[in-house]
Amino acid sequence: MSTSQTAGSGTATNASNSVSGFLSTLIPVGITAGVFVTLFFLFRNRFQRVYRPRTFLETLHDHEKSTQLPRGRFGWLKSFRDIPDEYVLNHQSLDGYLYLRFLKMLAFICFVGACLTFPILFPVNATGGGGQTQFDAISFSNINEAGKNRYYAHVFLGWIFFSFVMYVVTRETVYFINLRRAYLLAPFNAARMSSRTVLFTDVPDEYMSKDKLQELFGTSLHRIWLSTDCKDLEDLVEEQDKVALKLENAEIKLCKAANKRRLKWEKKGDKRKDGPADDAELASPGSRYQKQKDRPTHRLGKIPCMGHKVDTIDWARSELRRILPEVEKEQNAHQLANAKLVPAVFIEFDSQQAAETALRRMTPRKSPHMNPRAISATPSDIVWKNLRINKKERATRKLATTAFLTAMILFWSFPVAVVGAISNINYLVDRVPFLSFIEKIPRVVLGVVTGLLPSLMLSILMALVPIVCRFMAKLSGEVTLAAVELKTQTWYMAFQVVQVFLITTFSSGAASVATQIINQPGSATTLLAENLPKASNFFISYIIVQGLGFAGANLLNIVALGMFVVVGRFVDSTPRKMFNRYIKLSGLGWGSLYPKFGNMGIIAITYSIIAPLVLGFAAIGFLVIYFAVRYNSLFVLTNDIDTKGRAYAKAMQQLMVGVYLAEVCLIGLFAINTAPGPIVLMVVFLVATIMYHITMHTAFNPLIEYLPERTSGTDQRDLFMTKDNKSYDATTSCSPPTGPPETPPKPNTFTAKKAALFNKYFDPKRFKSHTTVQKLVPDWAPPSYEQEEKELAYFNPAVTSPPPVLWIARDEMGISEREVRETRDVVHCTDEFAGFDEKGKVVWDGLGGSRGMGSGNQCEPIIVNSLRALGIIVRHI
Repeated sequence: MSTSQTAGSGTATNASNSVSGFLSTLIPVGITAGVFVTLFFLFRNRFQRVYRPRTFLETLHDHEKSTQLPRGRFGWLKSFRDIPDEYVLNHQSLDGYLYLRFLKMLAFICFVGACLTFPILFPVNATGGGGQTQFDAISFSNINEAGKNRYYAHVFLGWIFFSFVMYVVTRETVYFINLRRAYLLAPFNAARMSSRTVLFTDVPDEYMSKDKLQELFGTSLHRIWLSTDCKDLEDLVEEQDKVALKLENAEIKLCKAANKRRLKWEKKGDKRKDGPADDAELASPGSRYQKQKDRPTHRLGKIPCMGHKVDTIDWARSELRRILPEVEKEQNAHQLANAKLVPAVFIEFDSQQAAETALRRMTPRKSPHMNPRAISATPSDIVWKNLRINKKERATRKLATTAFLTAMILFWSFPVAVVGAISNINYLVDRVPFLSFIEKIPRVVLGVVTGLLPSLMLSILMALVPIVCRFMAKLSGEVTLAAVELKTQTWYMAFQVVQVFLITTFSSGAASVATQIINQPGSATTLLAENLPKASNFFISYIIVQGLGFAGANLLNIVALGMFVVVGRFVDSTPRKMFNRYIKLSGLGWGSLYPKFGNMGIIAITYSIIAPLVLGFAAIGFLVIYFAVRYNSLFVLTNDIDTKGRAYAKAMQQLMVGVYLAEVCLIGLFAINTAPGPIVLMVVFLVATIMYHITMHTAFNPLIEYLPERTSGTDQRDLFMTKDNKSYDATTSCSPPTGPPETPPKPNTFTAKKAALFNKYFDPKRFKSHTTVQKLVPDWAPPSYEQEEKELAYFNPAVTSPPPVLWIARDEMGISEREVRETRDVVHCTDEFAGFDEKGKVVWDGLGGSRGMGSGNQCEPIIVNSLRALGIIVRHI
């Protein structure tokens, strides 16, 4: 049965609704995005902490040195246009810069693909005689049996476009390797303690001593931190902090109640406020404004409203007198390793090169099997509780989490399949009686149901997945947050491809021909193949929702706006809470962002030949997303998780999934339509693609994982092959570490030849962008460290955590001064930089009258002073 016959036999209800679905998605999403952008322009200057905090919070990041973005009303427009993306590299991280580049690359790939396919495939498909209408008329499904020779156009354009995608993936991988090398070997980065420090886990018991480790790694070893089991200490420190903050809140509550009474008396002209102070008041400042009932109380015990009632301030001070010595004693014991050891060590080497060499040597397959391992991880990057996991438990956890997520993929298939069926629900009317009301729905409303609704439902369903994936990655035993993000990226991409793409594609395609399949079950395969291209209509709507919707919502930043304008006003009742909300910039989760947009790229590549129109919408969508992300990267966001660019390299390789899916789909379509010539040509190209990808992965993977062993010289060809034709890949070829780290690994000539082949055709020097790599890297001075900072750097934070500095609000009655004086006998306390406004509300001096919404032009010194007063200035080790 031909496509034309199928179309001709259908009812009016079975006609394509692709244009109405497109318009019904574009119009509401476009209007919503327009409203968001308009509100963004209206709010940007009023709520500057939300929309441009990086113009005045720059001093909080010690790796951001000089250039500040303009603060004027419209200066940001010129800044947004003129400041290059490399600004993000110099003032945030390598990850932030490469994320912007990833979005540009996706837009570029789709744009080139549209330029290649539109002029040829549109007329080829439109004149195919398949009887399709609207968007379906320019897709693969519009070619009837008599037009099989037209498939050669699809084959050869597929060859050209897929080769171009592989070229871009290879080129960008080469660029990443060069940029990463230049960035990580720059003096400011190479001199960091983290760049010279390697974390080894699953360390055998016989090596859990400094002497044995010194013997293993030789003279390049500089400092060792043996990890201890800090579970009990962590609980004790948590209790210490909880009690301290309870005391802080109680003292603020006491001062607030007295200040409220004072304001009330002043408003009423009560003379008690001006009366002479008696001896008791002189001994206790502000006592005339206090009553006994003002003193905060709480009940002891785990059951609410049960237990003995105590004065909160007196109880908290007493508890701190008991807890603080215990914490200090335990911390000293852990610093001296007089505690239970866990199978993990941090080792600082004399140089970055020695650290990288040691990292390569301790492979999972070589004794003493110290793995997982990590380099350049700061203490804040470590998942400390996972250091206690032994090898057997880690293997069990990995198996369990993988099984759970596999089952979750199957579970998620059912609701996602329903969403896909909704996108073509109008085709089910003939066989599902209760859906007969759909025939009476206006075309505009039907377009919303089949276009916008499933796109929104799918977005909501998928929003929960990265949260679960990230939790599972931590549970599986990953020891750094960067590794957690990379594993999340792998799992979430699998979810995206299987659920958003494959399940939705087949469920949508099956729904579009459900009636015909029921009438003629034997033609199910042919009908599905002919109608699968119709699923592209859903993805056009999906790209519109993700593109315009994401860009508009990202600019308006409605969550942050709500947290500052609404939630913060009711929740932030202490200077500490206000201060923390004000200074902490939002970060990005690479594990969820790359798969979200990478899957859109995979969809566009897969449908590039089957339904080329997808490429056009994808190019526009990625460009819009890029501009929104670029604004936030320049003015709003920070990067709190550092994968050293590896998330970008993984995402570029994941785009190859789109090439494979496109080739397999075309082979399947050609086979069902009995086109032997195109089948053979695409099978040949698929084999060539597999061989190319394997070779590329083998050659590049060691360079993505590790820095080259030889770090001197400026010849970038050294990245791929040394002058004596030795490879830098030590993952599978090096001998066990029986000597000092300087012993070179055994060369792997086969890998070196592969790398040399890629270097010949993808020489970084041929790319204009490569000539500027060295100029992109900031020329900052190497960091310096205090001796105590060096010695304590890689202990568990619970081992080095000082008691919190209590921060209360200063009042005019002297109560806060009295509380500070009495509390300092137990723990440090201050009432600087905070007070009460004319309404009796607690304010932080840096917030001004707008509570954090102002320009912030004068708040930098206050921010720095507050940081110092609280003792929470953060160093980047």
